[in-house]
Amino acid sequence: MKKAIFLMGLFFNSFVFAQEAVTKSPVQSPISDVSALPDYNIIKTKLDLKQVVTKADSLPEFPGGMNAFKRKYFENIETLDLKHNEKVDTRLYFIVEKTGYVRNVTAVAKNKKHAEAAEQGVRKIFARWKPAKINGKPVRYLFYFPLTSKKYN
Repeated sequence: MKKAIFLMGLFFNSFVFAQEAVTKSPVQSPISDVSALPDYNIIKTKLDLKQVVTKADSLPEFPGGMNAFKRKYFENIETLDLKHNEKVDTRLYFIVEKTGYVRNVTAVAKNKKHAEAAEQGVRKIFARWKPAKINGKPVRYLFYFPLTSKKYN
């Protein structure tokens, strides 16, 4: 029961987007946008960040919307066995390609098991997204999801 409550808390508190939609602006330098991410030095070694943006005229869309994505993600994530008072502090990154497929999934966390579980949750979802667009053209889009736990008493 504690795990279910924990996962529900994680579900409702975890998906805070670091992206925001830009309305009809010219393409900005992808590196300047991406380099502002908290784990840039780590993810630049794990992900192909060429021509990746974090802001677009239209964001990528999962079939059924973001609530459907969250539901699928939490169905696929492995239940973590947490120690007493252990916090989850994982940052998940993935790229939605111009074709709409998800590639280059990585997670950054102090606990490797948490990072692996977060990565596998996304990798198990085999759905094609509607790609992000800038000036009507599809672009590679980097999603950033912080997954954190709160202490409940």
